Amino acid sequence: MKKQITKITLSLIAATIVAAPALCRAQDNEAKTPVAPSQTEPAKPKKHEGNVFNGKVTAVDAKAMTLTVGKRTFEITSETKITKDGKPATLDNIAVGDKVGGAYKKTGDKLTATTINAGKKPEKAAKP
Repeated sequence: MKKQITKITLSLIAATIVAAPALCRAQDNEAKTPVAPSQTEPAKPKKHEGNVFNGKVTAVDAKAMTLTVGKRTFEITSETKITKDGKPATLDNIAVGDKVGGAYKKTGDKLTATTINAGKKPEKAAKP
């Protein structure tokens, strides 16, 4: 009886020794598995969507609701956010020669402005 118990015990120990490296490797692989960015850190808010543009205004057409910067003409919609010198503005507040920047979406051949920032950037208040 003692011999059978000894054989069984030795068999279990041998099986454990043989299986241990495989279990350790499996745990290492789990630790190295890349984690999706959404699980590790919070997503940063986007400042704009789409492509960006900047330059001097070469034409403004309030009737057609378009703004031309350089050689590109952007359509203005009710969704377009327009600011001038850091304050809300309208297309009528932008003049030829103003420096502008912003973002736009491209749909087929149309360029639709999503944001337009004209004039100087607002100065940030100094932190105490």
